[in-house]
Amino acid sequence: MNPEPADTTPPVTTTPAADGTIGGIAPSAAGPAAGPGADGGRSGTGADEHASPALRVAAEGLTLRGARGPVFQDVSFSVPAGELAVISGVAGTGRTSLLLTLGGRMKPTSGTATVGDLELPGRLRAVQRVTSLGVVANVTDLDPTLTVREHLSEALDLREGLFGRWRGRGDRIRRALERVGLDVAPGTFAQDLLPDETQLLGAAIGLTGAPGVLLLDDVDEGLPPARQRALWERLRAVADSGATVLATCHDPEPAEGLARHVLILPDPRDALLEETSR
Repeated sequence: MNPEPADTTPPVTTTPAADGTIGGIAPSAAGPAAGPGADGGRSGTGADEHASPALRVAAEGLTLRGARGPVFQDVSFSVPAGELAVISGVAGTGRTSLLLTLGGRMKPTSGTATVGDLELPGRLRAVQRVTSLGVVANVTDLDPTLTVREHLSEALDLREGLFGRWRGRGDRIRRALERVGLDVAPGTFAQDLLPDETQLLGAAIGLTGAPGVLLLDDVDEGLPPARQRALWERLRAVADSGATVLATCHDPEPAEGLARHVLILPDPRDALLEETSR
């Protein structure tokens, strides 16, 4: 069995847009602050009336290097606004770091990316404001002791403020769950959710910020193929509701026919074997 490649990922650095936390999720990491988004996309049916338009995401020669070499390198792709896209690769290919970079949470070493009309690395803060993260391990983890309702209520508090807290909050939580297709009791604790339910709650939290782009990580982790397919179907519906969705996974096959754009990151061990064989 091949050993896992050494972790060369530099630490995540963020430039927060606001203080506070969302059930263990920093708002600058989890999602945008309230406010208008950048131009460059379209809104879909069923989207939040205050949402940023769904935004196109593209990269050209995007590279991130750590202390021990490249985390990902020379990544180029284009995803139209309002689409579902897959970023796939084995452990060590840098898919999570790429996701964080596209969300303005990590700064690339070279190359460029655009989110709507915002260019990276120059507009990190602006990109943070129009993108949201779902659950990313060690970055935007859920609080296992909080319920589904409490996670969403805290996220809505940050977006709506005091005056929005008491007006139809229960209805907004219900709509947030319906948008992602999460059929669980709002009083369910995060620690009792199944892996796909955890992903959908993370998506629902991210969507409270009305982003133009929703970024989800390791969506197939711990799921059998049938549940993976069902999750991809729900993410396709989220994209159709008015947000560009980029999701990382190990195996893109269950997303076939649902995600029209698939980026396969090369295994860094292949490059190492090629180098040592010369």
